[in-house]
Amino acid sequence: MTFRTPLRLGSLAAGILIAVAVHAQPVFDAPANGFKGKLSARSENPVAGGKAEIIGSDFVPGQKVELLRGDTVLTAAPLTVDGNGQFKTELAIPADAVPGQHPLVARASSPAAAAVTTLRVSPQLALSGQDRFSSSSNKLVQGLYQSAYSAASDAVFVTSAVGRPPVTQSQLLKVDPASLQVVKAITPAKVPGGKGDSVFAVYGVGVDDANGNVWVTNTRQDTVAVYRQSDLSLVRQFDVGSVPHARDVVVDSVHGKVFASATGEDHLSVFDARTLEPLDAITLASGVDDGKFVPMSLVLDEQAGKLFTVSIGTPEAAVIDVASGKVDKVIALGNASSASGVAYDATRGRLFVASQGSDNVLIVDVATGTVLHDVPVGAGALNVAFDPVAGLAYVSNRGAGTVTVLDPDGKVVGNLAGGTFPNHVRADGKGNVFAVNKSKGAEDPEGDRITRIALRQP
Repeated sequence: MTFRTPLRLGSLAAGILIAVAVHAQPVFDAPANGFKGKLSARSENPVAGGKAEIIGSDFVPGQKVELLRGDTVLTAAPLTVDGNGQFKTELAIPADAVPGQHPLVARASSPAAAAVTTLRVSPQLALSGQDRFSSSSNKLVQGLYQSAYSAASDAVFVTSAVGRPPVTQSQLLKVDPASLQVVKAITPAKVPGGKGDSVFAVYGVGVDDANGNVWVTNTRQDTVAVYRQSDLSLVRQFDVGSVPHARDVVVDSVHGKVFASATGEDHLSVFDARTLEPLDAITLASGVDDGKFVPMSLVLDEQAGKLFTVSIGTPEAAVIDVASGKVDKVIALGNASSASGVAYDATRGRLFVASQGSDNVLIVDVATGTVLHDVPVGAGALNVAFDPVAGLAYVSNRGAGTVTVLDPDGKVVGNLAGGTFPNHVRADGKGNVFAVNKSKGAEDPEGDRITRIALRQP
């Protein structure tokens, strides 16, 4: 009798195990053969406590999907893939999320599959230091992109382009640096054979004070153009395809050369500033295995004859000798994801690199190639400019809506409100920095503005 109960319990347990074995889902059930599902995370300002949109595409219609970070399931209930193989959901980012790149997994079932993406959680800096800076602002036109100051003309040249191709609304502006009022504005010519009323939309801008010109990049048409500073009359429109996805352009008046970054390619296009004829391109070889150095922003040290650029495709910066057109060195940056902005402190020999993907600015000793400081500045650190008068770097953080001001040792001396989508900053060499931002639309009061910022004198 004393053994009957254990025996009955043992028999019952065995029966349960047999039943479970009969009805349980196989651990390795039918997989989604040939699965091509993609996962992406989108947010303009993905900070802790904020939200991100998670999008799945090319999944199998009818699949059930759970989102995971590590072992934690982030979805309250499984998501169902629609008939087009897509799903979309809004994910709340926990308030205690640590800034950085977080792997996010979409675990699908029936049939089984998985996809991985990176959810970026950006640092969030409080506004600070407003009392240390003076600023004046003026609303210009929609679609502001970049600016460049000309000492010869005492004018700020500003580019604007609205929307995606075919771009029909674009202007090159000549702005008074004191009043910030538009002195002259022109619309570029229509693209021969272009779609609709598309024009040679202007994006990047650089000034040539030696020849009285202003250069612009026509990113959508893969080319560049030259205008007169005095009246913005067209000097030369280069053929479509001259500079693939042209982004930045800078002019070295000392050596009479113009450089344009061919973003998406591995080279800089070069032109003679006087004759406007193309010169030999400068190829940028990456030091990363199977990597491609894809140039973005450009900054020039005319006195030293050095040109600097950063790669959005690899965590690298390059130093180029202007006279010879040779690459002096390629510097490994480490924590630079989608680097796009670059500025240079010639006095200290320090390079400032702003990276959209890692939301930071790296301060690099150019002579040794050493990263001295890694400074979190806010979501979407897009561009950076160095003011040699105050010895400060200004960073436009597109996602965060701020302009962060750093000293050469990486200390944040100000985090200023930048309006909607701060896009670009440019120093005039006289202690002023001009910041331009984009907008959410023509009626956005905080968008499409040019702002002049300067450190207050004690």
